[in-house]
Amino acid sequence: MPQPPRRRFVPDFDPAFGDRPLAGALHDIVIGRWQGVRDLLRDTGDQWALRTHRVRLLSHAAAGRAAVEAWSAAEPHSADAAVLRAATEVVRVFHRAIDAGRRTGLDRSRLDAAVLSCLAAADAHPCDPMPWVSLLTTARLYGTGVSRRELRRWFDELRRRDPDNIEGHTQLLRYWSARWHGTHGAMYDFARDVAGAAPPGSPLPVLVQIARVEEYRHLTEDATGPVPVKDFGRHWHHELAVAEVRRTWERWILARPPGPAAPEEVGELNHLAHAACYAGMAEEARQLFALLGGRAARVPWQYTGDAAGEFTRWHAQVRATS
Repeated sequence: MPQPPRRRFVPDFDPAFGDRPLAGALHDIVIGRWQGVRDLLRDTGDQWALRTHRVRLLSHAAAGRAAVEAWSAAEPHSADAAVLRAATEVVRVFHRAIDAGRRTGLDRSRLDAAVLSCLAAADAHPCDPMPWVSLLTTARLYGTGVSRRELRRWFDELRRRDPDNIEGHTQLLRYWSARWHGTHGAMYDFARDVAGAAPPGSPLPVLVQIARVEEYRHLTEDATGPVPVKDFGRHWHHELAVAEVRRTWERWILARPPGPAAPEEVGELNHLAHAACYAGMAEEARQLFALLGGRAARVPWQYTGDAAGEFTRWHAQVRATS
């Protein structure tokens, strides 16, 4: 009897990364409702990694809508509304910066207003790390950055609330990158220092792989002509780069609780899977694809080609079964 044709693998670029309650709240924002968002953040409570993931994605959805303003007007004393509104305003400022050519021509008063909104959100919800993530995000948009003292204070406030907050650490890593206010060396020093101090099972060691992607972005964006994908293989294949992928695998993946990836892990797992593929670590990549279960993030795959094509090609090449 002939065998049925094998089902073609298609990566799942779910904007909620498999977080079904979040998907419902994102839909509410699209149709102009805020009550589902309120209920979602209330139910999330102090699960800070999950909450940061949810607020970040909600803020991107809310940036082009009026739902967060409607919520704030209806419940002006809601701390959750203040946190989401601040994060949303930061996204809007970034959109304006992109339209204006990143830092050139950016309205300083609008940027200052976003910072004040973040500080007000921090006062409204003192335990929440997200306002400090939002502040670290806005820091990049100041033409000469912010003072080291202020930047350190914001980072310390974040870590006091959530020492392993991967999103906040990633924002500060980007601040120190050559694309913004630092150098490749400063960025790698920060990533390696944090990775070395991270406890077993923390996702923070993947900052080193995120740094390597940021370096590649900077090099390719500044290039006068197209940079072929094969160049990225050399970027990952030298001895230190491969050793660092293996170190992240051992410190994070081998020490994390068993089971499939939580939605808030999907983005960082995609970074590590991408790095493992280009480092030639097929077995580790295969296991990472299994953890992901087909859930794909466009970053970092889109920096080395078409995101869906890259994810699908490597999924097949390492013989992943998810």
